[in-house]
Amino acid sequence: MLEVEVLGTAAIAQAEVERLVAIALASAGIEDGHVAVDFVDSDRIRDLNREHRGKDAPTDVLSFPIDEAGEPAGPRELGDVVICPEHTADLREAVIHGTLHLVGMDHETDDGEMLALQRELLSW
Repeated sequence: MLEVEVLGTAAIAQAEVERLVAIALASAGIEDGHVAVDFVDSDRIRDLNREHRGKDAPTDVLSFPIDEAGEPAGPRELGDVVICPEHTADLREAVIHGTLHLVGMDHETDDGEMLALQRELLSW
Protein backbone atom coordinates (compact mmCIF):
# COMPACT_ATOMS: atom_id res chain seq x y z
CA MET A 1 0.00 0.00 0.00
CA LEU A 2 1.24 3.46 -0.86
CA GLU A 3 0.79 6.26 1.66
CA VAL A 4 1.39 9.86 0.59
CA GLU A 5 1.42 12.42 3.38
CA VAL A 6 0.95 16.01 2.20
CA LEU A 7 2.16 18.73 4.57
CA GLY A 8 1.92 22.49 4.23
CA THR A 9 -0.22 24.43 1.79
CA ALA A 10 0.04 24.68 -1.97
CA ALA A 11 -2.18 25.47 -4.92
CA ILE A 12 -2.47 21.80 -5.86
CA ALA A 13 -5.03 19.32 -4.58
CA GLN A 14 -3.89 16.56 -2.25
CA ALA A 15 -5.42 13.96 -4.58
CA GLU A 16 -3.29 15.29 -7.45
CA VAL A 17 -0.13 15.14 -5.32
CA GLU A 18 -0.97 11.54 -4.42
CA ARG A 19 -1.58 10.64 -8.10
CA LEU A 20 1.68 12.22 -9.26
CA VAL A 21 3.72 10.48 -6.55
CA ALA A 22 2.06 7.16 -7.41
CA ILE A 23 2.82 7.35 -11.14
CA ALA A 24 6.42 8.44 -10.54
CA LEU A 25 6.95 5.55 -8.12
CA ALA A 26 5.19 3.09 -10.43
CA SER A 27 7.60 4.05 -13.21
CA ALA A 28 10.34 2.59 -10.97
CA GLY A 29 8.28 -0.48 -10.05
CA ILE A 30 7.45 0.74 -6.53
CA GLU A 31 3.89 0.39 -5.30
CA ASP A 32 4.31 0.26 -1.53
CA GLY A 33 5.71 2.62 1.06
CA HIS A 34 5.37 6.05 2.60
CA VAL A 35 6.30 9.39 1.03
CA ALA A 36 5.90 12.81 2.62
CA VAL A 37 5.50 15.84 0.37
CA ASP A 38 6.05 19.05 2.31
CA PHE A 39 5.26 22.48 0.89
CA VAL A 40 7.45 25.06 2.65
CA ASP A 41 8.35 28.73 2.47
CA SER A 42 11.49 30.25 0.99
CA ASP A 43 13.33 30.50 4.31
CA ARG A 44 12.82 26.82 5.13
CA ILE A 45 13.95 25.52 1.75
CA ARG A 46 16.96 27.83 1.86
CA ASP A 47 17.94 26.41 5.27
CA LEU A 48 17.58 22.84 3.98
CA ASN A 49 19.51 23.62 0.79
CA ARG A 50 22.34 25.18 2.81
CA GLU A 51 22.44 22.34 5.35
CA HIS A 52 22.26 19.43 2.90
CA ARG A 53 23.77 20.76 -0.33
CA GLY A 54 26.00 23.60 0.81
CA LYS A 55 24.05 26.09 -1.32
CA ASP A 56 22.92 29.21 0.54
CA ALA A 57 19.94 29.98 -1.66
CA PRO A 58 16.32 28.91 -1.96
CA THR A 59 15.48 26.28 -4.57
CA ASP A 60 12.34 24.71 -6.00
CA VAL A 61 12.49 21.09 -4.78
CA LEU A 62 14.67 18.89 -2.58
CA SER A 63 14.43 15.14 -2.02
CA PHE A 64 15.56 13.15 0.97
CA PRO A 65 15.50 9.37 0.35
CA ILE A 66 15.38 7.21 3.45
CA ASP A 67 15.16 3.45 2.79
CA GLU A 68 17.58 3.29 -0.13
CA ALA A 69 18.89 -0.23 0.27
CA GLY A 70 18.13 -3.41 2.10
CA GLU A 71 14.88 -4.73 3.46
CA PRO A 72 13.09 -2.34 5.82
CA ALA A 73 11.83 -3.71 9.14
CA GLY A 74 8.31 -2.35 8.52
CA PRO A 75 6.56 -0.44 5.78
CA ARG A 76 9.14 1.08 3.46
CA GLU A 77 9.90 4.74 4.23
CA LEU A 78 10.71 6.09 0.76
CA GLY A 79 11.54 9.60 1.93
CA ASP A 80 10.54 13.23 1.81
CA VAL A 81 10.02 15.66 -1.05
CA VAL A 82 10.22 19.31 0.00
CA ILE A 83 8.81 21.90 -2.41
CA CYS A 84 8.85 25.68 -2.22
CA PRO A 85 5.88 26.92 -4.29
CA GLU A 86 7.37 30.44 -4.30
CA HIS A 87 10.34 29.14 -6.33
CA THR A 88 8.50 26.57 -8.43
CA ALA A 89 7.07 27.30 -11.87
CA ASP A 90 5.10 24.01 -12.05
CA LEU A 91 4.09 22.25 -8.84
CA ARG A 92 3.10 19.07 -10.71
CA GLU A 93 6.55 18.89 -12.26
CA ALA A 94 8.19 19.47 -8.87
CA VAL A 95 6.25 16.59 -7.29
CA ILE A 96 7.30 14.18 -10.04
CA HIS A 97 10.86 15.49 -10.11
CA GLY A 98 11.32 15.10 -6.36
CA THR A 99 9.74 11.65 -6.35
CA LEU A 100 12.00 10.42 -9.16
CA HIS A 101 14.98 11.50 -7.05
CA LEU A 102 13.61 9.37 -4.18
CA VAL A 103 13.86 6.26 -6.39
CA GLY A 104 17.49 6.97 -7.22
CA MET A 105 17.26 8.89 -10.48
CA ASP A 106 19.63 11.84 -10.90
CA HIS A 107 19.51 14.22 -13.86
CA GLU A 108 22.92 15.60 -12.92
CA THR A 109 24.62 12.24 -13.58
CA ASP A 110 22.43 10.42 -16.12
CA ASP A 111 22.21 10.93 -19.88
CA GLY A 112 18.85 12.69 -19.83
CA GLU A 113 16.74 9.68 -18.82
CA MET A 114 15.26 11.26 -15.70
CA LEU A 115 14.11 14.46 -17.39
CA ALA A 116 12.75 12.49 -20.37
CA LEU A 117 10.75 10.26 -18.01
CA GLN A 118 9.57 13.34 -16.10
CA ARG A 119 8.28 14.90 -19.33
CA GLU A 120 6.50 11.66 -20.24
CA LEU A 121 4.85 11.32 -16.84
CA LEU A 122 3.67 14.93 -16.92
CA SER A 123 1.94 14.28 -20.23
CA TRP A 124 -0.27 11.56 -18.67
